[in-house]
Amino acid sequence: MPRPNMNSNYGKARDTKGSLKKLSKYLKPHILFIVLAISLSVCGTICMILGPKFLGDITKYTQSFIANNSYDPRNDIIRTAIILIFLYSSSALCNYFSGFFMTGVTQKITNCMRNDISVKINKIPLSYFDSRSFGDVLSRVTNDIDMIGQNLNQTLSQFISSIVMFFGVFTMMLIISPSMTLIAVITIPLSLVIMIILINVSQKYFRAQQKALGNLNGHIEEAYSGQNVIKVFNQEDEQFAIFDKMNKELKYTGWKSQFLSSMMMPLMSFVGNLSFTSICVVGGLLSMTGTYGLEIIQQFIQYTRQLNQPMQQIGQMGTVIQQCAAASERVFEFLSEEELPAENVITKLESDKVIGDVEFKNVNFGYTKDRQIIFDFNCQVKAGQKIAIVGPTGAGKTTLVNLLMRFYEVDSGEILIDGISTKDISRENVASLFGMVLQDTWLFEGTLRDNLKFANPNATDEDIMKALKACHMDHFVNSLTGGLDYVFTESANVSAGQKQLLTIARTMIENAPMLILDEATSSVDTRTEILIQKAMDKLMENRTSFVIAHRLSTIKNADIILVLKDGNVVEQGNHEKLLAKGGFYATLYNSQFDM
Repeated sequence: MPRPNMNSNYGKARDTKGSLKKLSKYLKPHILFIVLAISLSVCGTICMILGPKFLGDITKYTQSFIANNSYDPRNDIIRTAIILIFLYSSSALCNYFSGFFMTGVTQKITNCMRNDISVKINKIPLSYFDSRSFGDVLSRVTNDIDMIGQNLNQTLSQFISSIVMFFGVFTMMLIISPSMTLIAVITIPLSLVIMIILINVSQKYFRAQQKALGNLNGHIEEAYSGQNVIKVFNQEDEQFAIFDKMNKELKYTGWKSQFLSSMMMPLMSFVGNLSFTSICVVGGLLSMTGTYGLEIIQQFIQYTRQLNQPMQQIGQMGTVIQQCAAASERVFEFLSEEELPAENVITKLESDKVIGDVEFKNVNFGYTKDRQIIFDFNCQVKAGQKIAIVGPTGAGKTTLVNLLMRFYEVDSGEILIDGISTKDISRENVASLFGMVLQDTWLFEGTLRDNLKFANPNATDEDIMKALKACHMDHFVNSLTGGLDYVFTESANVSAGQKQLLTIARTMIENAPMLILDEATSSVDTRTEILIQKAMDKLMENRTSFVIAHRLSTIKNADIILVLKDGNVVEQGNHEKLLAKGGFYATLYNSQFDM
């Protein structure tokens, strides 16, 4: 199969042993059930090992009857048959309950892993998600953990039972005939060499397969969420080409890993058949010379088959372990990502007692160490003031809000709320002090009531309708089937502007002491914008408000306008003063009316 023309680097799994060691920590809480499952599996294996011995006894009874017609073997055969039925039934029951317990254990382990990832997501800084696709993160939570669960279920008890089967059968073969045992095991080193070579060669492709799957999921997630943009710019063919390239990469790595791993069983079977054929030939010759009876040869041939079975299973488990190791690495990479700095929570600000004074003191920040965005920023905001933040793209407007909400930590300096540094307040506490409306609207699948009460579960229907009326959305809601019980889905017939109005109403219902509005009216028409602006003015009364605006006509009534350029506040004042100054703000403002 030709390899796609891609610059892929298929390195070996970086830390297979370390990943499996971390995985073992998840097994410890369930050790009792694991031991029980393994014990049952071992018991079932022992029953299977004893089977050929009793089958050989039936052959011996038959030969005795042929040699001596006066001997009646029926009672001995029936007794032996009952023993065999008991052994094989016990083996089946033991294996059933072993699988039952192991399935429970693996499901609990994967459940624990998903819980750990869920907790971890809330501790990872936003910079992690800025550099990775959501699809890749989602793949780690779903595909990789599912792979771990499936493979653990196959390997834990089976690995031990295969070892017991191997040594148990080997012991029985030694008891029966040491000379024929030597012939049977002479092919084992060849099996081990084949197994080691295939595991080492295919290991890197299993990791590449999981990585390619994560990349493909990331692309699919972006393509589906951006369907409108793709269609508007006629990028269907280009997006399909990207998908086809990633899909071929996944196809190649999947084909390579599966092909190499699937070679394990045929090669092991071939080596096992060599051993089986040798035993049949040698056993036949020994039987002809009278060295061994037919029942001994029969027992030994069956044990030879059983000896090859655990070798093949162990070889197959080598493939499964590689898949598990590759998936584990991706999961533990995520779990070991650097978390947000530890919080030094000294105090807690109650929302109803917050005055609303905010101060930026000598704040410096950069998303990366070599690219600083905010330079020695200072600003004092009094309670109840409306602060507009304006400036060209990349000036640092949204960055200031991210720092204020503690989405990112400042490199140096500090931000104070009512004279208390945000470093001394928990991130959850800081977030609870601000109501926030972003450019991008977000409504989850559920009833309209649940969406609007998202930040304030105690809000009444009266509070909800009051906010909707302030946003001029009460008539729209009343026209929906079910009103507040209307269920939003992705296919809901709601415009982008209506969604934004609903998010504004949700912020009103939250009733936080301070507000952040990031171009909150960008998706509404001019008439609605005026109405919303009036509602916002009412909402911002007696609240410290930060407004990021690109349309400067919407922030004329701001108490302070901060004009940012290249991370610095180059001008500061109200609308009239800044226009009269004729500086950078005047240039920005007048440029909106230039033809």
